Amino acid sequence: MGDVKINNLRDWLTEVEKIGELARIKKDVDPVLEMSSLAYLNGRNPGHPTLLFEKPKGFDTGSVLFNPIGGSYNRLALSFREKPGRRPLDLVQQIKNSFKKVSPEYVAEKDAPIFENYLTSDKIDLFKFPIPQHWPRDGGKYIGTGDIVITQDPDSGRYNVGTYRQMAMEKDKVGFFTSPGKGGGLDRVKWWEQGKPLPVVSVYGVDPLLMILGSTGFANHESEFDYAGGFAGSPIKLVKGKVTGIPFPAECEFAVEGYVYPDRTLSEGPFGEFTGYYGKPGDKCPYLQIEAVYHRNNPIFTAAMMADKPGANEQSVFLGAMRSAKIWRDMEAAGVAGIKGVWSPPAGAGGWGMTVVSIKQMFAGHAQQAAMVAAGSAGGGFYSKFYYIVDDDVDPTDLEEVMWAATTRCRCSEDIEIWRNTWSTPLDPSKNPPDDRPYGSKAFIFACKQHKYINSFSKRTAMTKDSYDNAHARWKELGIPGEAAIIGFFDDLKK
Repeated sequence: MGDVKINNLRDWLTEVEKIGELARIKKDVDPVLEMSSLAYLNGRNPGHPTLLFEKPKGFDTGSVLFNPIGGSYNRLALSFREKPGRRPLDLVQQIKNSFKKVSPEYVAEKDAPIFENYLTSDKIDLFKFPIPQHWPRDGGKYIGTGDIVITQDPDSGRYNVGTYRQMAMEKDKVGFFTSPGKGGGLDRVKWWEQGKPLPVVSVYGVDPLLMILGSTGFANHESEFDYAGGFAGSPIKLVKGKVTGIPFPAECEFAVEGYVYPDRTLSEGPFGEFTGYYGKPGDKCPYLQIEAVYHRNNPIFTAAMMADKPGANEQSVFLGAMRSAKIWRDMEAAGVAGIKGVWSPPAGAGGWGMTVVSIKQMFAGHAQQAAMVAAGSAGGGFYSKFYYIVDDDVDPTDLEEVMWAATTRCRCSEDIEIWRNTWSTPLDPSKNPPDDRPYGSKAFIFACKQHKYINSFSKRTAMTKDSYDNAHARWKELGIPGEAAIIGFFDDLKK
């Protein structure tokens, strides 16, 4: 990738504005519930832009960008430095084929815009900046949603980049909540076992590429900073924090630095989560004690709303595409043959809840192998409840085709399997009582032809390629509105 030159959030906004997908809101809008209400309604409209609130009511500095990606595959493509206009599965395949590591580059403080403002001790007051409250029952204002949280493994030295929710608890304290098994939480345990506080930098105005990678499941020994450089086509520029030495993007908008101590907690949550429900109600939670704040002049905060519908839920489209690419890549790395496509539908709990794998069946047990590897991979293991395995004539991004395959090829008594006690999240509202979380379960629906009879399975109705090409050629001549559909399966009449 790297066709479009973008170094930071402001570059990204310039490119998004060029394609007409940025709406600048120049009138006063309240960060408490009003911004999020507008963002939610905006996200439910097809073709919606991202909203940049330039005049947060009651604040003299700062603006808030709500749902940078939203439901837009064009904005997702730009985040990966790719030209817009690709179909979802084509974009997933492009992302899957572009994983490579490029080590970050450290720059001097004088070359880092983030050091335009540096606040310590009694000058730190998060509440002087426009922090949104998203939902009416949220436990407070959440400064960390479209963020990245950077921690380090004290043993290996690896830097983890995670996207975790962070509630502003006090003027110099934010919550540090992570789901069990996530990199930031694992790092925290290691530091605490050594009797030391966890050093952290959290970034609240960030290049969307880093937010996307921070939301993706990578192996615990890998750093998202390396992959960011690979996707961007050049090294990510970093600086080191003055307090902890933890690195963070030199051209980000707003960052805080400090420590998470093992014996210090405050009430955190609830928060309207990616499931479309409130998650983790008001429990005690570790917090980040902030010792330094860095920000650009008039910083832009990136806010990611979690909701029940793709578009309104910021992570749905980007996580659906990124997770699909990562699972596809992990499956190929594990040696699974014949993969034709992978899709984690944005409507499935923000891309987390369901995965569809399309394969060309080549041997007995092939479909089962594909399902087990997908569910056990770094990209696909967390939370997901439903794995559909379909044949290569089914487009995994077309849920109507997936449902057709499920209802015509799945034998319910033989082709549905369940795994129990799997890796899930405390945010899953279906598992009650809540103490039973984060253990979950997974269902595998084999919506594909029974391999034993694959050569004698009933023939599906399909066009020939000649008929398809002829219909496409005559579409406009005949005055039929719209565009002729693109399909990928044809009857060659020879089998």
